[in-house]
Amino acid sequence: MFSNKVVLITGASAGIGAATALEFAKLNATLVVTGRNMDNLIDVAKQCEEISPDRLEALVVVADMLKEADVENIVKETIEKFNRIDVLINNAGILASGTIETTSLEKYDSVMNTNIRNVFYLTMLATPHLISSKGNVVNVSSVAGIRSFSNLLAYCISKAALDQFTKCVALELGLKGVRVNSVNPGTITTGIFLKGAMTEEEFKAYMKNSNEISPIGRPGRPEEVASAIVFLASDAASNITGATLPVDGGRQASCPR
Repeated sequence: MFSNKVVLITGASAGIGAATALEFAKLNATLVVTGRNMDNLIDVAKQCEEISPDRLEALVVVADMLKEADVENIVKETIEKFNRIDVLINNAGILASGTIETTSLEKYDSVMNTNIRNVFYLTMLATPHLISSKGNVVNVSSVAGIRSFSNLLAYCISKAALDQFTKCVALELGLKGVRVNSVNPGTITTGIFLKGAMTEEEFKAYMKNSNEISPIGRPGRPEEVASAIVFLASDAASNITGATLPVDGGRQASCPR
């Protein structure tokens, strides 16, 4: 399905990004995996090569998405190596808790720069290559972009902005042959919650609450989000653009708690 297609995935060292890389590898995609953790990226790349039908070797690009030079280097190395980009998966992001009373301007800037500014810049740099390949973009947003949650103010704002970015760029690039969509995960069993957003105890309580309020009674798995990403990036979704697809076990439709 993705033979001879170059798929660039940010935040690919763990969680949804790593699961997405593995799903694309199964479909024989040529992968570019980026992130800050070199050891994890190398491990993901090895796993991808092992399950790729043609044993394709993934290009590993270590990058801090908050550094413009690193973002520029991702595209530079991809084009130098493969001379094309067919699919861009903007997955890198952070979660941060806080209200209007407790969120510092520094934390707000960090969340917005990571979750939307770097997506804007990387997509801008990749756009000429996506137009050339008639490719597509899948942004990893959140159910927090669709509905509101307390104590996640900056995060909710950033994901709502990402959804609007998705729709605007879809309008701008549609006639140029480029589709742009988002997936909007709910609670997914990844380590993002423990990276500064919650303590271990808060995480356990959050997961317990998620099980109780989710319409399907459990959190999602990274592989479930990856499957949705692969679908949106595939020709099976050739008439879908500007969409925000919830992968949240029905959380966007349930009562807020």
